[in-house]
Amino acid sequence: MSWRGFSLLLLLTPLAEAAELRVIVRPLWRGEPLVMHDTRLVNAAGTRLSITRLSLLLSHAELQEPGGRWIGAKDWAEHLDAGKGRLEFRLNGVPPGSYTGFRFDLGLDEATDQRPVAQWPAGHPLNPEVNGMHWSWRGGFVFCALEGRYVLPNGELGGYSYHLAGQSCQGTVVVAVNLDLSQDATLVLNLHAERFFEAVHTIHIAEADSTHSADEDPLAGRLADNAVHLFGVEKVTREPPPAPVLNEGAELPDWFAAKIPAHFPKVRLPADNPPTLAGVALGRTLFHDTRLSVNNSQSCASCHSAAHALSDPRRFSIGAEGRTGQRQAMPLFNLAWKPAFFWDGRALSLREQVLMPIQDPDEMHETLPNAIGKIRDLAPDFEAAFGTPEISADRIAKALEQHLLSLFSGDSAMDRTVTDDKTLCEIEQRGFTLFFTESDPARGIRGADCFHCHGGAFFTNHQFLNNGLDADAALTDEGRAKVTGKAADRGKFMVPSLRNVALTAPYMHDGRFTTLEEVIEHYDHGVKPSATLDPNLAKHLRHGGLGLTVDEKAALVAFLKTLTDESFAMLDRSAR
Repeated sequence: MSWRGFSLLLLLTPLAEAAELRVIVRPLWRGEPLVMHDTRLVNAAGTRLSITRLSLLLSHAELQEPGGRWIGAKDWAEHLDAGKGRLEFRLNGVPPGSYTGFRFDLGLDEATDQRPVAQWPAGHPLNPEVNGMHWSWRGGFVFCALEGRYVLPNGELGGYSYHLAGQSCQGTVVVAVNLDLSQDATLVLNLHAERFFEAVHTIHIAEADSTHSADEDPLAGRLADNAVHLFGVEKVTREPPPAPVLNEGAELPDWFAAKIPAHFPKVRLPADNPPTLAGVALGRTLFHDTRLSVNNSQSCASCHSAAHALSDPRRFSIGAEGRTGQRQAMPLFNLAWKPAFFWDGRALSLREQVLMPIQDPDEMHETLPNAIGKIRDLAPDFEAAFGTPEISADRIAKALEQHLLSLFSGDSAMDRTVTDDKTLCEIEQRGFTLFFTESDPARGIRGADCFHCHGGAFFTNHQFLNNGLDADAALTDEGRAKVTGKAADRGKFMVPSLRNVALTAPYMHDGRFTTLEEVIEHYDHGVKPSATLDPNLAKHLRHGGLGLTVDEKAALVAFLKTLTDESFAMLDRSAR
C-alpha cells in the first residue's frame, strides 16, 4: 500500500529524533468486521442492506498536545477505500511527546479541491487514478462515496449511491487518544460503518437513494453530520511498523512525457521496463507482424484496427484458423493508467496480456518458441532495444508493452474545451449536462447519470461492474467471477473508456449493441435486475428507468461524438 510523508509545521526536534505514527483503519459493522457486498446488514431504520463501496478522502491531520495546542500539516491528504483494502497511512516527522487528541477533515479545503489534477504525482492520494473520486470535467472531488444495495419491501434488491462533496458537507473527525510518541507507534482506528445511517440522523434509504451534495439536498447534510462520528480508537501499540513498500516506477523520458496530454493525471510506468524509442519501435513492428500467428496470417493489428481506435468492428474477432472469439476486442489507448486487462481483468499487466492472444487457440494459436524462431531477422531491432540480439518471450512482451503504453488519445473536441478554450455547441452541451447529472425523479432532477462509471479524464472508472445486461437467470458469461471465484463478481466486466466511442462499435463485452442509440436505450429502460447490479444503476429500477426524452437521447449521442480523437487513427498509421 502506498503512503505519503507527513511533516508537522511545528517541528521542534531534529528529524532524526522524530517519531512515526502508523494509522490502521478497521471497517466494522456493529462491532464485527465489515464484509463488503453482504446484504445481511441491518441499519437503525430496519432496512437490510449491503455496502459495495466505502471510500473517503481525508485532509489536515493534526495531533493535540496536553495543553490543548494542535500541531499538524495543512497540506496533508489521504485516501481510504474499504473495498480495495487501502486502510493504512503514516504520519512521520512527528515531534516526540505525548498527545491527547487526533483530528482530520473529511474532505478538502476549497483551494486544494479545485487545483488541476494533473499536478498530483502518480501514487499520490489525490491523483484521480488512485482515488477514483474526482468529478474531472465538472471539477472538484467527492470526498465520501458510500454505495450499496438494499432490500425493497417486495423482496427485490434496490440500490443507493451516497456521495458527499463541496465545502458545505465537509466536517472534522476528532478522537481522544493517549499517545506516547517517544518512539514509533501504531494507532488502530475503528470505522463504524453503521453510523453512516444512524449516528445523529436516521437515514431511510428507501425514501432517498441518492445524494447530490448541494445546498438544497438535505440528505447530504444529514449524512455529513453522521460521517464525522464514524471513527473511534481501538488501540495504540508499540509494535514497529513494517517498512513501506515504495514503487516509484520508471522515470519518464522527455520524448515520452511530451506525448501525454497535459491535462491527464500523472502516470507510473513499470520500473523494470522504461520506455525507449527503440523499444517502442520494436513493439510497433511486432504488433503488425503476422508471423506471431500459427499460419503467418494474423497480427495483433488484425483485430485492433487503427480506423476504429484500435478495436475490432466485428462483434467477435476471427482467429488465424477461423475460430470465433467469445468477447468483443477492446480498443487500445491510454493503457498506461489501466489497472488490469481483458474484460475480466485476468491479466494484471500489459506484459502478461500481450502473450496470451499469441498462444490462444481461438486467436493466433502459436507457441512462443515457434514465434521466436520466425522473427530471427529482428535480432538487430532487439539489440537496439535491449542491448543484445537475444530474442525471448519476455523481450517480445516488454517491447509490445512499451508500444502499447505509448498510445495516448486525448485530443477530442471535448478535450479542446480544456486545452484550447473551445466550446461545445448547444446540443452537445445539453448532452454534457445530462451525462454529468444524476437522475432523481423524486426531486425533479433530470439526468442520464453516466459519470459515476464513465467520469474522469479517461471516461471510465477502471472498475469491474455489472451494468445490467442480463438478469441472474440469463447470465451466460460469469465475467470477473471467472477470475476471482467470488459470487459478488458475477456478471461484472471492466468499464470501457467512452473516448472514441463513436469509432468502437459494436458495444459491450459481447458486442450485442451496434449503435450508440441502442446503448442509450439500454441504460434508459433496459437494465436488468440482478444480485450484483451496480448500485448506481439499481437505484433507477424502482422509478422505471431514466425516462429520457427523444431529444435528450439525441443530445447524449451528440456529446458522445465529441469524445472522438480524429488524430489518433492517423497517428497510429503514420507511426508504422
